[in-house]
Amino acid sequence: MGLDPGLRRLALGTLLAAYPGPVPPEWAVDLVAEGLAGHTLFGTNVHDPAQVAASTLALRAGRPDVLIAIDEEGGDVTRLAHATGSPYPGNAALGAVDDTALTGRVYAAIGAELAALGITVNLAPTVDVNTADENPVIGTRSFGADPARVAAHSAAAVEGLQSVGVAACAKHFPGHGATVADSHHELPTVDVSPALLRERDLPPFAAVVEAGARAVMTAHIRVPALTGDGPATFSRAVLVDLLRGEYGFTGTVITDALEMQGAALAAGGVGPAAVRALAAGADLLCIGAKVDAALVEHVAGEIVAAIGDGRLDRARVEEAAGRTAALAAWTRAAGIPPATPTDLGYAAARRAVRVEGEVDGLARPLVVQLHATATMAEGRVPWGLGPHLDGLEEVRVVAHEADAAALGRLADGRPIVLVGRHLHRLPGGAALVDALAAVYPVTVVEMGWPGRWRPTGVRAFVTTYGASHANGRAAAEALGLIG
Repeated sequence: MGLDPGLRRLALGTLLAAYPGPVPPEWAVDLVAEGLAGHTLFGTNVHDPAQVAASTLALRAGRPDVLIAIDEEGGDVTRLAHATGSPYPGNAALGAVDDTALTGRVYAAIGAELAALGITVNLAPTVDVNTADENPVIGTRSFGADPARVAAHSAAAVEGLQSVGVAACAKHFPGHGATVADSHHELPTVDVSPALLRERDLPPFAAVVEAGARAVMTAHIRVPALTGDGPATFSRAVLVDLLRGEYGFTGTVITDALEMQGAALAAGGVGPAAVRALAAGADLLCIGAKVDAALVEHVAGEIVAAIGDGRLDRARVEEAAGRTAALAAWTRAAGIPPATPTDLGYAAARRAVRVEGEVDGLARPLVVQLHATATMAEGRVPWGLGPHLDGLEEVRVVAHEADAAALGRLADGRPIVLVGRHLHRLPGGAALVDALAAVYPVTVVEMGWPGRWRPTGVRAFVTTYGASHANGRAAAEALGLIG
């Protein structure tokens, strides 16, 4: 016996799905026609601009107001430029420049590119205050560690995106910046008082609400004082009492991907996670990246079953679907402005570079790039100075396996430029820097979150506050490695 058609359509109206490959499969378009709220695009869905525009047009054939979302933060998290690296610096670099007008222009430029391709929701900006240097999942995605600075830039980013008709989704409420675990793999805990949250983590969310953000994304983090043993995504105290009641948010609450272990493990699967998120006050449920028709039907079925057995109030699901429909209506009314090609991102990245020490006299150095793993949010995106070096020798090594003496012999009297990401927490990274700097002239380029760590004995320490294509070019220019 199939699902009640009306309840199935209601449930589908709360779901943000995804599909594999560059062409939307028939089932993805059919589900849109049957009421699915929309789809999120990932790197696997992106080959080139013309293909993305064709994909969004195909989805609109299912329903004109379908939501089409993407994680296009600029900097280290990019889907449109996953093959090359983003032409825009990310939030940490923009926070380092500390020009809110520039932040607004960068986000307006990103939004214009998205709008021209038919993408209506950007799952950005990240407005977490990165107060933990060891944070494995936020880092350079944050505007910084100062709540006031993060709040100002968060509001500017929202205003920039929405000025060109793309809905902003500020994330990750109530703040992922103090975590030292990745919610893709486990449920992080931030064991602090509500008072500290209000002082440290929540000011940026107050700012984006004031700026008119159309959506806010939940965090799969545990804050025991508010959420008990579960994540914020399942907490009415967080989503209703705090976000809506105290901060006055009236837009759409979108969950982070329910396939992430911070949610799925806590609930016992994606379906139960969807039910708990809706019951807590979420409106639009991001299922995740690995989605097929069967999974969408399974989640919709779980929601319908929960309405039937009383775990979910039908009125709550109708409210969620209504808020999602309102978001879709806003994006459709906003229109699609033309994209305006610009080198704005490269200029912004140049302004973010910080140099401590002396970078003159680096003619034809040996460039050593240290291998660094990527988070699931970032994905595998090219980074480093390599694309910007004209005929210079570059080697890539694993820090804890590298032999400093062998690298010195390879340099053969040339200066060494050591390029890394998050060197302070990269296994073997700091030790390799120390070993090289004790004998050879070394310049260190940090393309991750620099934190408080600084190398000793080096000629210079260069910080880019991100590893995008724009950040890499800016670093190469600062070192005089581009003619």
